[in-house]
Amino acid sequence: MAQSQASISNKQFITMSVNLLHKAFIESTRTHSKQLFRQLSEGGKRTLTQVKMDDGATVRFDVSFDLSVYNGKLNYSAFRDHLLLLMANFVESMKEGEEPKVFRAEGEEHKMLFGVTAPAIDQDRINIMALSAEVSPTSPEVLLQLLYLPPDQFIEPVQQDSGVLGA
Repeated sequence: MAQSQASISNKQFITMSVNLLHKAFIESTRTHSKQLFRQLSEGGKRTLTQVKMDDGATVRFDVSFDLSVYNGKLNYSAFRDHLLLLMANFVESMKEGEEPKVFRAEGEEHKMLFGVTAPAIDQDRINIMALSAEVSPTSPEVLLQLLYLPPDQFIEPVQQDSGVLGA
């Protein structure tokens, strides 16, 4: 496979990524989607598809999960609901023509975390799904990772007042 020199905008990349996830988990049969969910829940990654870029190069898109900070036991139905919310939030964030924020670690510009989340409360537990991507610097591969973020980083601590009148 040739290394692609094609350059696409963050918005195009996000749109392509969300569409690939939609195709794999929502458009496919429930049986296939559930099987993919189980395989990814056990660890590792799975190939979603190969995309031919404008420059003719082929790029492989894989998907994986990071469930390390998920609160509770994730089942397929909850995962699917979280993914649908995440995709809807991506669509909503791009409606006004704006591009979602993309966070990159210093020195690891090939790794991205997209600034769109899907917060959900399941049985009094807060879980926040997000999407990250890692573009291989050495081969034409992209790893899309569905992950859960630590919810405590989004919760503001409650301020303790001295009393009703602040005394």
